[in-house]
Amino acid sequence: MKKLKLFKNKNFTIGFILVMLLILLTAVSLIYTPYSPTKIDANAQTVAPSLQHLCGTDRLGRDVLSRTMVAGKTAFKISLISVTASLILGVVLGLVAGFYQGVLGNIIMRLTDAFKAIPGLLFAMMIAAVFGKSFVATTIAISIILIPTFVRITRASVLKIKSNEYIQWTSLIGLKSFRVMIVHILPNIISPIIITASMGFADAVLIEASLSYLGLGIQPPNPSWGQMLSEGQGYFMTAPWLVIFPGLMITMLVLGFNLLGDGLSDLLDARSNNREV
Repeated sequence: MKKLKLFKNKNFTIGFILVMLLILLTAVSLIYTPYSPTKIDANAQTVAPSLQHLCGTDRLGRDVLSRTMVAGKTAFKISLISVTASLILGVVLGLVAGFYQGVLGNIIMRLTDAFKAIPGLLFAMMIAAVFGKSFVATTIAISIILIPTFVRITRASVLKIKSNEYIQWTSLIGLKSFRVMIVHILPNIISPIIITASMGFADAVLIEASLSYLGLGIQPPNPSWGQMLSEGQGYFMTAPWLVIFPGLMITMLVLGFNLLGDGLSDLLDARSNNREV
């Protein structure tokens, strides 16, 4: 029944469909692509979409559909790793900052504010300059950029939960702080964390695409949607498919994750209001 209620929400349903379509496309690329995504064909440069090349070819004769499919794997892999890492670190720091509101909590929040003040893309460029242009550097940069958001959301949720009487009673009966945070507080703040994670996936996809577009992310010959946009922008008037297809993938995935987050937020807010009534 709960699953059916989820799909009654328009935002959640549309977001779910968009994300699942791209997951399916990426999953297919693990076992099959029409052509090698890195194979150069001098006789098929910037060929328009046709039955032979459904999404056309690029300036080096590489199949755009194959490259778009494989680039999706890169986007999902970086997003999954970076969001998971930032979620774990951000939630831990947020729990501590919210539960211990003294010196330790203030230090965590001041550091969080300092990192948040640095523009995300600029920080990612700094990481790329230090660690080089690679998959690992891109993932590290995105992870660090997303951590402050999880810290703030978690801390705010902890402060709200701490005001409840049953949490205050746990201290009076002598329960250890770690047990209170993990057993009694964390399960009650999962909802906003899940919503933040969904939005975080959208941010991760955009940051990865931006870095690759600027030449600071995934490097050739490995395909990336941002890299494909960068390579195709000079051919937009004569070969628009070089920009349209990778741009469409980025738009669909970012929109999908944002709609999932909006849908979950609406559903969880409605459930919370029903409980209060």
